[in-house]
Amino acid sequence: MFPCRRLSLNPINRRQMLRQTACGIGAVALSTLLNEEANSAGRNHLNADPFKFDQLTNPQDHFSGHPLHHTASAKSVIYLYMDGGPSQVDSFDPKPRLAKENGQVFGLKMEPTQFNNNGKTLASPWTFQQYGQSGIPVSSLFPNIAKHVDKLAVIRSMTSNFSEHTNANYFLHTGNGFQGRPSMGAWAGYGLGSESKDLPGFVVLNGGLIPPGGMDCFGSGFLPASFQGSLFSNGPMPVANIQPPEKVAGMQRKKLDLIRDLDQMYTQSMQGQTDPIETAILNYELAYRMQDKVPQLMDLANESKSTISSYGIDSGNSATQIYGRQCLIARRLVEQGVRFIEVTCPAVGTDRWDQHSGLKSGHEANSLAVDQPIGALLEDLEARGLLDETLVVWSGEFGRTPFAQGSDGRDHNPFGFSLWMAGGGVRGGTIYGATDEYGYKAVQGKLQIHDLHATMLHLLGVDHKRLTYRWGGRDMRLTDVHGKVVQEVIA
Repeated sequence: MFPCRRLSLNPINRRQMLRQTACGIGAVALSTLLNEEANSAGRNHLNADPFKFDQLTNPQDHFSGHPLHHTASAKSVIYLYMDGGPSQVDSFDPKPRLAKENGQVFGLKMEPTQFNNNGKTLASPWTFQQYGQSGIPVSSLFPNIAKHVDKLAVIRSMTSNFSEHTNANYFLHTGNGFQGRPSMGAWAGYGLGSESKDLPGFVVLNGGLIPPGGMDCFGSGFLPASFQGSLFSNGPMPVANIQPPEKVAGMQRKKLDLIRDLDQMYTQSMQGQTDPIETAILNYELAYRMQDKVPQLMDLANESKSTISSYGIDSGNSATQIYGRQCLIARRLVEQGVRFIEVTCPAVGTDRWDQHSGLKSGHEANSLAVDQPIGALLEDLEARGLLDETLVVWSGEFGRTPFAQGSDGRDHNPFGFSLWMAGGGVRGGTIYGATDEYGYKAVQGKLQIHDLHATMLHLLGVDHKRLTYRWGGRDMRLTDVHGKVVQEVIA
């Protein structure tokens, strides 16, 4: 065979190639930047697929996320987790009948409880008062939160499928009562990405108490590991070894570049099966950038004395100091574009909100720790114009019984409990649902945790039925095959 002599090659040198393709390279870079900006700003329209998101294939999509399904009301979430289960009848769901029948045999059939040491009907030790234009009643446990009641949508009819802490925590955080599923914060990051490339998209501010169930409450499950929650401990240096010695900074950068080059060489031989490697690269690079960003974030020197005082950071109560600092850091994280922040409770010398005995002293110690900081957080977010785009959620994993455990405690109650939402498109000054006359079981507008997750995602611009990830031969989602958006609490 003879070669085709009509084909002539005109090789060009490197300088000529760069000159001829410069505009194209710039256009590619500009397209990437504009796409990330549009995703972060929430200006995209519905995904072309009417049923689900496409799976992430480009590791940079871990920052930019997917297009929104509809216009978002909220850009970030601050989840104020009340570890142990605060009592609904002592906080946001007053029941006068308990006072009338205090000490009498409970008037309804009792379901099996965690410890089955059930006593008589137990009235609330605290008084309730109506606040704001909405007139929503709030317990004297929460005088500071009560000042913002017109911002709150109080849900009184939430239920859980589990009455034991560990499973209830998994259910609350992941939509499934068993270990190993992605947390709601991981799902938010997977769907929406992060507006900050120097901080994780999902941060857990640990006040001192990790929930029963451990770090799996904040895990990424079958989602890429880059979406798992990053635990920040209390104090000026929340991440161990975040500040390297100055003399090794340059060497560290060279090591990371070498690791990245070796990983990229390896991925070329893997024919697309590279997600764990790409995720590891992302985590290495993020950790490197956090070394500069995190110390700045935790330095409160530029905050005014009035701000520090309003959050209770200068309080005489150490638990209030801790929680106040965590709430202030949560606001600063929102300002930096972090997508999902969960704030856990500090230790108060008693068993979380889990008062199986000593209800009065235990609940008062917990409320003293969180009430002032939460009130300051709501006020601060509003003053800075951030509350409208930040969804704040206050919730435990279940409620407590209206009858006593022993003589002065309350057992776990998953049949009807209260939580509230504020900001981020929520209709403030509203009450949704109701429990019976004793505050025992939801009887009106009964909801489940899947409905809470669906509503949170909706406010973030995501259809919970279309936020899926293919795993184990099935399109998995946070709400499984359940969930409805609670339109009544949306503005």
